[in-house]
Amino acid sequence: MPTAAKLVAAVMFAAVGFLAAQAYVPSLPEGTQIGFLREICAGLGLVIGWFVMGRLVGKGYVEAVGFGIRTSVTVLFWAVLGFSIYEMILRSTKMMYDGPMEALLGVFDLVIYYGKMMGSPEFIGTLLIGGVLGGIAAEWAGRRWS
Repeated sequence: MPTAAKLVAAVMFAAVGFLAAQAYVPSLPEGTQIGFLREICAGLGLVIGWFVMGRLVGKGYVEAVGFGIRTSVTVLFWAVLGFSIYEMILRSTKMMYDGPMEALLGVFDLVIYYGKMMGSPEFIGTLLIGGVLGGIAAEWAGRRWS
């Protein structure tokens, strides 16, 4: 059921996804085509904010901080996994893998490769601060308009 808290959570985590992707772009190798990276991460944040954070509202502000960070990490997980699968498919069409099992294992190699580039303080700070603010905003909206 649509609620104000779910809407606020969706909008806040769409912004977190967009800003985290923006903070991640400088960590990518020179000449990497980013395409719709920011927009896709914002879309993931929108959906995950609605379904994950929106469902957890109503338990208090302290819990909302933890739930907000959990939601940010969930957005991060699905973004990295999704982009790794996409990259694996691109590589498999170029016959870079010997078989389907090697391609499947290649996804996890890509997750590790992309994960190593996420160590910048700007990226981690964006996820943490955005998660905290998103959780608090969703909790506030849930209390204000419930």
